[in-house]
Amino acid sequence: MQTRILCGGFGGQGVLLIGKLVAQAGMAEGKHVTWLPSYGPEMRGGTANVMTVVSDKPVGSPIFTQMDVLVALNHPSLEKFGPDAKKGALILINASNCGELPLDMPEVRAVRIPFTRMAEEIGNTKAANMVALGALVELTGCVAMRSIEDDLRHMLGKSKPELFEQNMEAMRRGAEKARELA
Repeated sequence: MQTRILCGGFGGQGVLLIGKLVAQAGMAEGKHVTWLPSYGPEMRGGTANVMTVVSDKPVGSPIFTQMDVLVALNHPSLEKFGPDAKKGALILINASNCGELPLDMPEVRAVRIPFTRMAEEIGNTKAANMVALGALVELTGCVAMRSIEDDLRHMLGKSKPELFEQNMEAMRRGAEKARELA
């Protein structure tokens, strides 16, 4: 099975981290992965997106023209990448920052979750990407939540345990909301 994921948003929203954590979790699980970040020259506040592929077989190219999953953290990303979602794709929309789908796209599964608002409820708007990541993992099963938790524990566990706990709470809430809406 192969899952092609494109995450898009503004620089500073943690878009690239979503893709990186999925790729690292896939590697830890023995899967084949690619991670291809892209960002505008202005960095924070500019555009950012990442293409991540997780597969049971070798990946031919890190670049794809149609995705299986789109995570849109802002409306410009939804407008730009939504039309490239393949038939049957999952589009996770940050309902806090995005309007409706830019086109009539009845052949995709659009799930609207207020990632930013949910992160605010946790006390850190920067955790919106982790809410999105929890929803992504819950709805796709492309990697195990435990693999991402292990990676985050390694990154933050000793140096910033409160940030680790906050990120895990954000992912749990994203996964719960995704289950509720599925």
